[in-house]
Amino acid sequence: MKRLSIGASLLIAAFTLTVACGGNGVNTRGGLHPSTTPGNGGSPLSQSRVVDDSSSSGGVPTYTYEVVNRWPHDPNAFTQGLVFYEGALVESAGLYGHSSLRRVDLQTGKILKKVDVPNKYFAEGLTVFQEKIFQLTWREDVCFAYDYNTFTLTNLLAYTGEGWGLTHDDQYLVLSDGTNRLKFLDSVSLRVARTISVYESDRPLTNLNELEFIKGEIYANIWHTDLIVRIDPNSGRILSWIDLAGLLPASERSDEEAVLNGIAYDEAHDRLFVTGKLWPAIFEIRLKRK
Repeated sequence: MKRLSIGASLLIAAFTLTVACGGNGVNTRGGLHPSTTPGNGGSPLSQSRVVDDSSSSGGVPTYTYEVVNRWPHDPNAFTQGLVFYEGALVESAGLYGHSSLRRVDLQTGKILKKVDVPNKYFAEGLTVFQEKIFQLTWREDVCFAYDYNTFTLTNLLAYTGEGWGLTHDDQYLVLSDGTNRLKFLDSVSLRVARTISVYESDRPLTNLNELEFIKGEIYANIWHTDLIVRIDPNSGRILSWIDLAGLLPASERSDEEAVLNGIAYDEAHDRLFVTGKLWPAIFEIRLKRK
């Protein structure tokens, strides 16, 4: 892993020009399928999995939810990353030709600020760390770094492998790539400092997707399920499950890819938010032991 050095300034200039011109490509969503869509790093955990206190080795607990609030969300946003920062949501929306970075008002769903990502990139997870926004791309090996306040692109960082979800602890960025591994990255060079592996019993738990670091734990969506897994960031051990089945009724899901994907946490007020790709709503939820 290394910072892009040759031509980085030209790429940033090209990015800026594309944004200024409002470039937007053809919608490729109709051609997406689980075999080609980000998240296909292995067999997803079966949605029919029995999630109760004895369903995993060692009696890993499972939580369900109650809805505290339902807020509007852009139903055309293919949500790949979500954070709550300084009173607003910051969101990464994907798809080639439709990827963007957004600042969104929680209560109204109004887009307060938006930067379109050039058509050749499929935007993925994002996080806000040290007043910078880091936004992954799926297969382009590029991470965009923006100034948080202005949304100005300040750097392009290189990494290898697919980019899916992104969060951070107090020292490193944490990246998922669809496998059962989470990579801890230096935020300047994106050099891999360490890696943890996540197993359910003896099976690799693949399809770890959108991430959020909450109270010393990593929360991860399991792609194409209604499950979130809570992970020990030191060992990779599964701490508990969150079963969000039924949160958004099937009648409100417009597409087979309209799956749960998006976790944000308001640390100041201890609020947990979740949404999905192409979902018309963001939910504030409270966890309850199942």
